Amino acid sequence: MSLMFLPLRLIPAPVQAVVLATVLDLFFSRDEKLTPLLDELEGRVFRIEVRDTGAVFWMGFRAGRPWVHTACDRAADVEIEATTAGFARLCFAREDPDDLVFQRVLKLSGDSEAMLRFKKLLQTADIDWERELRAGFGEYFGGRVARAARALVEVENRVSKASHEALRECLRDMDIPDQGRFEAWQAGVEEAARSLTRLKRRLTRLEKAAAGQPRRGGQRKAGSGSRRDDA
Repeated sequence: MSLMFLPLRLIPAPVQAVVLATVLDLFFSRDEKLTPLLDELEGRVFRIEVRDTGAVFWMGFRAGRPWVHTACDRAADVEIEATTAGFARLCFAREDPDDLVFQRVLKLSGDSEAMLRFKKLLQTADIDWERELRAGFGEYFGGRVARAARALVEVENRVSKASHEALRECLRDMDIPDQGRFEAWQAGVEEAARSLTRLKRRLTRLEKAAAGQPRRGGQRKAGSGSRRDDA
């Protein structure tokens, strides 16, 4: 499915790094309210890996401006991993990063404080990547990448919907109980548990009552002994 993103995959990684840095720099420079958020990320380094293409980028912030390279001699504070489809959903479908992490589409690891600040920057900036690519690189390049990304997102949605339908069909074939049957079964189990609890209580009372009664044999022995003493 990542072949749908062919226009981007055919671009060498160093060129992709320049494109990414250019778009981010132009966007951040136009919005002054983002300056404090950029300052909070000063000196932080992010490693970005596109799993299905093998491309790796290093991104950081210096003096309120982003930089993107294909190599870095510093250890990353945060590592970000996804497929081309995952990054397309993040950037072009503008899906929530937390939702993508929960769905295991996007993987984040590293310094928790840096991750929170970076997610806050993404949510506040709300970059329209399609518009920025078209504005910065023209219709031929920017438009093609944007259309390919949207096509990839659409394919992902169709595959996800088809998978859910197939799962529902499989469950129906297995005669998995629906919600009504499941609730009735659950109520029966709960009633059986209550009946078992009541039975245990009765058995406990019977055991205590049996333990408190004197033995009949012991009473007869005590009586015969007293008659011998009287004789």
